[in-house]
Amino acid sequence: MYEFISGKFTEKKPTFVVIENNGIGYFVNISLFTNAKIENIENGTLYIHQVLKEDSSSFYGFFDKSERQIFRLLISVSGIGANTGRLMLSSLSPEEIKNAIQTDNVNLIKSVKGIGVKTAQRVILDLRDKIDKTEIEGGTVSIIDNSKKEEALSALIMLGFAKKIAEKHIDNIIKENPDINIENIVKLSLKTL
Repeated sequence: MYEFISGKFTEKKPTFVVIENNGIGYFVNISLFTNAKIENIENGTLYIHQVLKEDSSSFYGFFDKSERQIFRLLISVSGIGANTGRLMLSSLSPEEIKNAIQTDNVNLIKSVKGIGVKTAQRVILDLRDKIDKTEIEGGTVSIIDNSKKEEALSALIMLGFAKKIAEKHIDNIIKENPDINIENIVKLSLKTL
């Protein structure tokens, strides 16, 4: 198992980064929360969770250990896979997920694409006792990018949305909020798609 990968971020997108370490480029899936934290950093460390399947191996990277711990708790719930866990951490911050579980806020959890009422209830029931033991670091960093529409669209496509529908939602969001950052564009899109 890998604990972390440190190196130069040679490519950064809202849903993944490529980290170069000793001449090897590691493709690492990330959440929007982590993306916001590393947006203005050239070199850094991501804490890794490796998903091994019969036909593939994937890395999921997190800015801090507490976000990785929330991710690991989420994917321990029946019906929540690694991509759904990442989607949850892209729609809600680790602190919002923790608070939703502690306060039995089913509606907030089911606001995430692909999470229904039963899955939201299962997340709360399975994790209520475990979540109190997890410390979450608060705060987010705004993302500023000249090509925010393209970056947001790329993120939504990587998360499984159809290009035309996602593009229409992004256009509407930017029209209503011209100064909005990529993270919030994607979050709003995830809530409305």
